[in-house]
Amino acid sequence: MTNLKTDVLSGLSVALALIPEAIAFAFVAGVSPQVGLYAAFMMGLITAVFGGRPGMISGATGAIAVIFTPLIAKMMETSRAQGLSFDEGMQMALGYLFATVILMGIIQVLFGVFKLGKFIRLVPHPVMIGFVNGLAIIIFKAQFSQFTVGGDLLPSNQLMIMLALIAFTMGICIFLPKFTKAIPATLVSIASVSIIGHFVNQSNPGLIRTVLDFVQDMDPKITTIAAGLPTFGIPQFPMTYEAFKFILPFAVIAAAVGLIESLMTLTLVDELTETRGKGNKECVGQGVANIVNGFFGGMGGCAMIGQSMINIKSGGRGRTSGITASIALLLFIVLGSSIIEVIPLAALVGIMFMVVLGTFEWSSFRLFKKIPTSDILVIIIVTTVTVFFDLAIAVIVGIIVSALVFAWEHGKTITANKETKDNKTNYTLNGPLFFASITSFKDLFNFKEDADHIYIDFAASKIWDHSGIEALQNVSERYATNGKKLHLLNVSSDCKTLLNKASNIVELTILEGSHRIADDALDS
Repeated sequence: MTNLKTDVLSGLSVALALIPEAIAFAFVAGVSPQVGLYAAFMMGLITAVFGGRPGMISGATGAIAVIFTPLIAKMMETSRAQGLSFDEGMQMALGYLFATVILMGIIQVLFGVFKLGKFIRLVPHPVMIGFVNGLAIIIFKAQFSQFTVGGDLLPSNQLMIMLALIAFTMGICIFLPKFTKAIPATLVSIASVSIIGHFVNQSNPGLIRTVLDFVQDMDPKITTIAAGLPTFGIPQFPMTYEAFKFILPFAVIAAAVGLIESLMTLTLVDELTETRGKGNKECVGQGVANIVNGFFGGMGGCAMIGQSMINIKSGGRGRTSGITASIALLLFIVLGSSIIEVIPLAALVGIMFMVVLGTFEWSSFRLFKKIPTSDILVIIIVTTVTVFFDLAIAVIVGIIVSALVFAWEHGKTITANKETKDNKTNYTLNGPLFFASITSFKDLFNFKEDADHIYIDFAASKIWDHSGIEALQNVSERYATNGKKLHLLNVSSDCKTLLNKASNIVELTILEGSHRIADDALDS
């Protein structure tokens, strides 16, 4: 159930939280803050309008920024080798970056058009828990940089005040909703701490660190985050095979990481709101947003789980919340930069700490004695890989481990009921025949003692892969060496298709019905 007032107020809270992260990720990628801020605006607006998950927030993200970091670095190195100035080199690097973002967007649109977003269903729940827990830890760790200047911890007086303001921010977020939900607690906490920071810094300049202080820590030459409206431009990119070959790997990796993070965030928001988003539509929305980014000077991005959680926890449910966040962000950097620059970092850190508390699946600690050990292992592996490597890699590793565990467990379950009568031995299989179960399958048969004609009934079983076909061939050959013949009963149509395709390497007799011979591959 959406509420226009709640969506608008929630969107304002999200916009304020977007600013420092967009700036930080721009520095990670090696580009100016404006490139990150423009990306946050365009990603947020376009996905809010055209995406498949109302209430989910997209913007410039660290997962995408780190992929583009080596691209920018390589192009700057090339420009220096060519004797170009820093500004000329940056223009060339941005041309390659924007072209890569456009290609990334095209790949994502194609992914959605061909309806591949449904494969998010392959992600098991333990992988989802591990992903969420790992992401919460990453968000928590990312806030540590706010407590340092030039790599050194803040002076004790600044540190104590910052910790006090963080606690004050979190206190408002925890207790205000108990009295009223008319105004998002995040917005109230930012406004309250900003007022305190304004008066404290008037009497003791620089005592409370602000957004502008954060920007200047990374680049002292920057005096403001103010920027104009993004403008259309064709990327300065040489249309050559070599240039395309250079950017293609970056585009493919960024597209994959962006979609995995977006679809995982979509699934999480689905669970929190008890509604269902449209994965394929979200793929298209993300792709279109990235294409627009490339033509309007943004660094691209994907869904942001932290900001999405802020929005959902603040009551934002409809598309209006995302639209409000993106438009407010643009207005802040075009018209209200002087207001944003004085917001204390403590307020934004406090909000992100609340996001961490709300994102982490604390219930996972209670699962240790209630779910299989393999699922606990998957949760731990995915959490660890997420923290130390990459979100997309963690999800892929989790799916692979879950699939291997599934295969191992189901490979042990194949059984057979055996009956011998009238010189015929009948095996009625139970369980799937695939690579993990072939050893158990072969152990079912007595090649010397069985009757001359052996029937394997697949009414309650199925052949899943080539390993299963090879196992059947092996069993058939071993019976043949003992002067006996193998027949298959009640083979499903798709299994027959699989066997027919392998007819050049596998010869088996397939029977229809009870014992009526319909086709004999050995005689064909």
